[in-house]
Amino acid sequence: MQHKERRGGPPSIVEVARAAGVSTATAGRVLGGYGHAGAASRAKVEEAAQRLGYRPNGLARSLIHGSTQTVGVVVTDVGNSFFASAVRALTDVVRAAGYEILLANTDSDPAAEQRALQIMWEKRVDGLVLAPQGPDTAERLRPMAEAGLPTVLLDRPLAALPHVDQVTINNTACARSAVGHLTRLGHRRIAVVSEAARDLDRLRDARVKDGDDERPSAARLVGHLAALRRAGIEPDPELVVHSPYDRHAAERSVRRLLRRNPEVTALFCTDNVLSSGAVAALQDSGRSCPGDISLVGFDDQDWTTLVRPRLTVVRQPRRELGTAAGRRLLERMAERERHAGQESAQAPGSGAAAGERIVLRGRLITRESTGPAPGTARTPSA
Repeated sequence: MQHKERRGGPPSIVEVARAAGVSTATAGRVLGGYGHAGAASRAKVEEAAQRLGYRPNGLARSLIHGSTQTVGVVVTDVGNSFFASAVRALTDVVRAAGYEILLANTDSDPAAEQRALQIMWEKRVDGLVLAPQGPDTAERLRPMAEAGLPTVLLDRPLAALPHVDQVTINNTACARSAVGHLTRLGHRRIAVVSEAARDLDRLRDARVKDGDDERPSAARLVGHLAALRRAGIEPDPELVVHSPYDRHAAERSVRRLLRRNPEVTALFCTDNVLSSGAVAALQDSGRSCPGDISLVGFDDQDWTTLVRPRLTVVRQPRRELGTAAGRRLLERMAERERHAGQESAQAPGSGAAAGERIVLRGRLITRESTGPAPGTARTPSA
C-alpha cells in the first residue's frame, strides 16, 4: 500500500522514520537524544530529518530531558533603559550557559503580571527572573517558588518571600548620599519627586536600615527623609511631590511645585523618567540651574551628560544587576539539577532555606546641575 504524499505543515517524526526506513521508536531515540541507536540507523535518521526539514518538538523534548533550556524574564517596563540594560546583561550570562530567555513586560499591571507568570509556568521555563509589580506579587509568585522553580528577584525585594534570592542596590543609602550632597551645599528647601510620595505618612518614621526592604522608589524616599533629618531639616509634606513613572506627568508635577513653592532651591528625583520631566519643567521655568535651583537625578542615562548643565545623578550598576541575577539563577538551577531525583531531598516549600540578598552599590556622580544654595558660598565637605 502506497503512502499518500504529505501535504504542507511540518514533518512528523513518523514521516522521518518512514523516510529513513527505521521504526518510529528508533527515530525518536535519535532525534530526542535519548537511548541507544546504531550508527547506520542514526545516519539514516539524521539525513532524512535534514532532507524533510524536521524540527524537534521543544516541549516534548523537555518532558524527556526535564529542561527547556529557557529562562523566563518578567519586568515592569522593558522600554525603560534601566531594565533594558539589565536584561541585556542577564541574557548574555544565561546564553553563554546554553539558555535563551522568554521576555514578558507587565507595565506594572497585576493582571498582566499574573498572565506572564502563568505563561512562564506553562512553558516550563527552567528558571525565572522577576521584577515584581508590587507587594501583591508575592502571592502570585509563591506557588511557583514553593514548587521548586529557581527564582531571582531583580531590583525590587519581596519581604514576604524570604526564601527567594534577591538582587538589588542600596537604594536608601544612595538617596541619602544624593540629598546629603544638597544639604552640604547649604540647601534647606529641598523637594523630592517620587512615585512613592503617597506613602509619606507610612515612610516618614521608617528606620533607615529597613528602607531597602521597600520597593526602590519608597526606599529612596526613606533615604531622602533621613538625609534631611541628619541635616536638622524637618521634612515638609508640601515638598514631597507625587508623579507616576511618566515624563509628562513629572513635568506637570514639577511645574505645580515651583508655582506653589517658589522658595524651593533644590530638587531630588528618584527615577530617570522623573528626572527627564523635571529637566523639561526647569528649562521652561525661567530659573537657572544651578544658580536658582539645583537638581539631582537617579540613574545615569546617556542624556544626562548631553543636557546643559550636565546632570548630577546617582549611578546605578544596571548591567551588573542583570549579570548578578543571571549568575545567581544559574547557580540555583544547577543546585536543583544536582538534587533532582534524590529521594532524601526536601519537599518543595517545606523548610526552605533563606534566600540570598545580593546588594550592589550605586554611587553619586556630581556634575554642574548642583551648586551652592542661593545666597550662600558653601561647598560640599570632603
